[in-house]
Amino acid sequence: MKISEAECRVMEILWASTPARSAEDIVAAIADAQDWQEATVKTLLNRLLKKRAISAQRDGRRYLYRAVIKRGDYVLAESRSLLDRLYGGRVAPLVAHFSERSKLTKKDIAEIRALIEELDRDQ
Repeated sequence: MKISEAECRVMEILWASTPARSAEDIVAAIADAQDWQEATVKTLLNRLLKKRAISAQRDGRRYLYRAVIKRGDYVLAESRSLLDRLYGGRVAPLVAHFSERSKLTKKDIAEIRALIEELDRDQ
């Protein structure tokens, strides 16, 4: 499932909130970061409904929306897609690219080392 950057911003609000949220709630939550009108948010919600990424339940005169797909599942699919398209499905070239193109902080390097050590222990 392809979710656009704008749709992903709406999804982030829904992933972060329980229970379901109304369009007005989403507009209010996104207002600081985006200058979107309610109509824009409703358009994005309708797109996400068509993609079956979210569900809607009638609550009086409004609808309440909730995420159907889990954030972790979406992140995994997007990560795999990125790795497949750009690095042949391999993680090492991705890390090498970032180490060459942008400075990894000491904290980044320590976290990568810790992850590798954990992976070694698990295998």
